Amino acid sequence: MIIKETLRQVVTQQKHENTLIEETVKRNVLDGILKWFNDNRIIILTGLRRSGKSTLLKQVMKEKKGWCYVNFEDERFIEFRSQDFEMLNEALVEIYGNSRIYFFDEIQNIDKFETFVRRLQDQGKKVVITGSNASLLSKELGTRLTGRYKSFEVYPFSFSEYLRFRNISPSKDWLYLTGKKVILLKAFEKYMIEGGLPEYLKNKDKEYVRTVYENILYRDIIARYSIKMQKVIKELFNIFATNISSQFTYNSLKKVLGVSNAITVKEYASYLGNSYLFFELQRFDFSMRRQLNFPKKIYVVDPAFSLLGGFNFSANKGRVLENLVFIELKRRNMEPYYYSDKNECDFVLKNGSKINAAIQVCYSLDRNNREREIGGLIGAMEKFRLNKGLILTMEQEEEITVKGKKIRVLPVSKWLLGFD
Repeated sequence: MIIKETLRQVVTQQKHENTLIEETVKRNVLDGILKWFNDNRIIILTGLRRSGKSTLLKQVMKEKKGWCYVNFEDERFIEFRSQDFEMLNEALVEIYGNSRIYFFDEIQNIDKFETFVRRLQDQGKKVVITGSNASLLSKELGTRLTGRYKSFEVYPFSFSEYLRFRNISPSKDWLYLTGKKVILLKAFEKYMIEGGLPEYLKNKDKEYVRTVYENILYRDIIARYSIKMQKVIKELFNIFATNISSQFTYNSLKKVLGVSNAITVKEYASYLGNSYLFFELQRFDFSMRRQLNFPKKIYVVDPAFSLLGGFNFSANKGRVLENLVFIELKRRNMEPYYYSDKNECDFVLKNGSKINAAIQVCYSLDRNNREREIGGLIGAMEKFRLNKGLILTMEQEEEITVKGKKIRVLPVSKWLLGFD
């Protein structure tokens, strides 16, 4: 059982630490979050562990007054129970005064937290919470707080944030200045390998990435779901990490992993997904039943995790590009699928009940793949009656007309920066 004096110590220490906020890279999602402070709904920031949620929370705090803060990752909260929330609230009032905004970091660690959060909201308080498990947050908030919250997903640095971290401030005219263009291209090549985990970019220690992975694996997955076959889920991580942008089925993975049924594989894959390590992409079909039966494609949240599994970057640059495009589509709150008929189109984007865009990704368009890549895109465009399509490459830029349909070919870096 936790005692009030311990809560006072934790809250006081965390308050002091928040006065020592260092200069950080402004996150692109910050302005969107701040707009929701005039609304009475709870704000939820979810995403990968160590992707910058806590720093983003502090960036929000710098813009606001009259708040209090608790980080539930502190080990002194191990014995904290839902019935202790009132005692915690008393400690917060003692130390911060009567606050109108409550910031709770990694609150999903506490059972039945949603009851206390709802009570605060009913009292007219603004509540902002973070969490690293998509399934747990959606389950708890869906039952107790339906319609009462606005969620934002936080990813590792985007390319524009990565450039900000590197103190590079490009403008659109850089694309037409040889020296500046080279700087931008070299930065993008590094981003493809390094990814956007903030702390990793500071220290360049691959062991840090492994530590993040192990924390997610053991704390957020194995301990939380009481997994007995630890070797299997580790092997599944390695398979996904070394096969990004590739298709898979649960049955095929069942055979590789040597487990008795595909349901186990599906569950383990969902645990990796709930922790934001990997994302599954479905093949689009107007029939939901058929769509669920098709092979899926797998993408990793950040390139740094692929290196843990021994991924060969040099031999798979095209797959890395495709992975970066997928994560950017997620950042932009798009609803992507892949489409396959005679050839494959990497992404078709659904808006409402319609597909309204088609995107193909390849490292370069050359005589060996040009017909296949354009054919896959045109096939999707014809299927969904689209007049325009997009091919994203490493460096190429041109315009193509096929069967009266216009295709733009753009560098991925230009598209990521919104210079298209």
